[in-house]
This record gives sequence, C-alpha cells and structure tokens, in this order.
Amino acid sequence: MDRAADGILIGRTIDLNADAGEGFDAVDAAIFPLVTSVSIACGMHAGGPSTMRRAVELALEHGVAIGAHPGLPDREGFGRRAIAITPAEAYDLVLYQLGALGAIVRVEGATMAHVKPHGALYTMAARDAELADAIASAVCDFDDGLTLYGLAGSELIRAAEIHGLAAAGEVFADRRYGPDGHLLPRDHPDALVGDPVDAARRVREMLGGHLPSAEAPDIAIEADTVCLHGDSPGAGEFARRLREELLRMGLTIQRPGRAGMSEQSAAAP
Repeated sequence: MDRAADGILIGRTIDLNADAGEGFDAVDAAIFPLVTSVSIACGMHAGGPSTMRRAVELALEHGVAIGAHPGLPDREGFGRRAIAITPAEAYDLVLYQLGALGAIVRVEGATMAHVKPHGALYTMAARDAELADAIASAVCDFDDGLTLYGLAGSELIRAAEIHGLAAAGEVFADRRYGPDGHLLPRDHPDALVGDPVDAARRVREMLGGHLPSAEAPDIAIEADTVCLHGDSPGAGEFARRLREELLRMGLTIQRPGRAGMSEQSAAAP
C-alpha cells in the first residue's frame, strides 16, 4: 500500500471491536488478543451463562473493553431474522439482557463499557427512530455511563445523543454497504468482505469520512469503531491480517476510554 496515500491515518486512533461469546470459543481465543473491545452475546440470539462468563474472563485476561450484545430472541436464526417488535418490547428485551451480562461482569470484578445491539435488532434500529429510542432508553436507565455502538450516521447514534449517552459510530470491515448507506442484507451475494487487504482499504476510506465510494458514494460518516465478525469463515486469520494492514497504514488501535492502552502503529517495511 502507498504509505503517502495513507497519511490521513497517521496519528489517528480507532477502536477495533468484535462480536463474541456466541459459542465459538476457539475463535474468541484467537481474536481477543487482536481487538480492543468485544460485544458479548447475552443469551437470546446466542451464548448463555457459561459462554458469557468465559468471554468476560478472556476479556479481562487481554485487557479488552467489555460490551453487551443484546439480540432478538431467535437462536434458530442467530438473531439475524427481522421479527416484529414494539418499542416497549425492545426496551424490556435489552434491559433484561444487560442485567444478565451485568451480573456476571460485576461478579468477575470487571466493568461494562458499551452496548451494541446484534443482528436484525441492530439493523432495524438503525432505520427505526422509535425502536432506536427504546434501546437507548434501556441503556440509559441501566447505566447512563455506557457507550451505545450503532451504525455510523444511523437512528441509533441520534437516539444515543438525545438520551445523553456517549455514542460510537460503527463501520464494518467485513460487510459491504448499499447505496443508501445501510449494510447489504447477508443473503446478498456481495454482502461479505473476505479479503483483509480489501477490508483495510475500505476502512481507510471510511476513516477518511465517507463510506466506500464504490458502495455508497457521497455519504459522509464519522467512524469511531471498526467491527469484524467472529462467526465468519477464517475469522481469526482475517482479524490478524486486518490488524496488520491497519497498523501498517499508520493507524493507532486503542481500547476506547483508557489512556495508556494504545498500541502504536508498526513501521512500514
């Protein structure tokens, strides 16, 4: 990669996050040392009490920021099927899952840092202001010191700001966007990005302030955190190579909200 073309990233700090605790223990073990925050499944779309505890322990071992990953009650569909839900139901569902993970986090002597809705709940709330408001309200009522992760520029980010929550605009290294600025459905043939070099190129463009021009031209965004998925094929190797490429570009990958946790970029060869 052209180092000069990557100058926009030199000195830039970003959080690299991954979904976790979804039943792929070997993948979690491979990815946790490479990322700076994780969103742990809370038992509805995947995971359960034991997987939550193991994920919290692993996060503590690697100094990774811990977040909750509440989803729809749809284990068969891995929480990725749209299910009709009222704002009141969304509030209760999110609050219930925050309480479940929060208990384990407290007993393990850890601290929860953020909340990121999962799958269909995330994509529905990205467009639906009332649903986004219900989720933000549940997070605020549970702990108004938590950060709400949401699709950059979406209703989730606006709802967080309305409720006085810290918001983190999220972009995706391993998912492509449609021309409207929302993620392509997973059943779309171009939905997933499997090449870590291509993924890093896309991240570079998004950290420059716009969604990838080949996917969603002329849509400006503010990116605070970059996501990769732990259930994708070869996720561990993808995460390793993506991290290497981002560091090579001059990016600093750092756990959010913690001074002294940064890892400075590697020198270009």
